[in-house]
Amino acid sequence: MPEVEIYTWNHCPYCARAKTLLTSYSVPFTEYDITGNDAAREAMVERTGGPRTVPQIFIGGAHIGGCDDLFALDRDGRLGGLLKG
Repeated sequence: MPEVEIYTWNHCPYCARAKTLLTSYSVPFTEYDITGNDAAREAMVERTGGPRTVPQIFIGGAHIGGCDDLFALDRDGRLGGLLKG
């Protein structure tokens, strides 16, 4: 199973939705709460190649994007396969 990582912010409804979807697949994930931490946000931006919004999600080290991207993968039936590796 590939490692799943998600960058989040306190009280972010999109972060909550993304975490709920990941949890529905019963996959463990590492959450990086970057609330108010400018250095952590800049590290996230460097890793994503530009996006500054949260959540930002990585599966198996690959950046898959934000909440809308995660849900699009699910709608297309591709998220389950990515989470299995």
